[in-house]
Amino acid sequence: MNAGSVGMPFGEPGADWLLLGPGVQLRHTAYDLAKAAERIQDTSYPQAQDFAARNVLQPPSEGEMLEVFAKVELR
Repeated sequence: MNAGSVGMPFGEPGADWLLLGPGVQLRHTAYDLAKAAERIQDTSYPQAQDFAARNVLQPPSEGEMLEVFAKVELR
């Protein structure tokens, strides 16, 4: 299982995550992407501006990400 993606959303904007209890529940939580980008840009992370612009404000589509993952999948 993949717990999801918060910092690099693709598909529907927001955070995808798992709730583990008895069983597994897939969850999705919407959040303010502009505010998240602003907070990232305010950090000392070296690529903060680029990351916020490319991955948070304009996240790649699900198809684009599947194409990237297909290139590195283990066979």
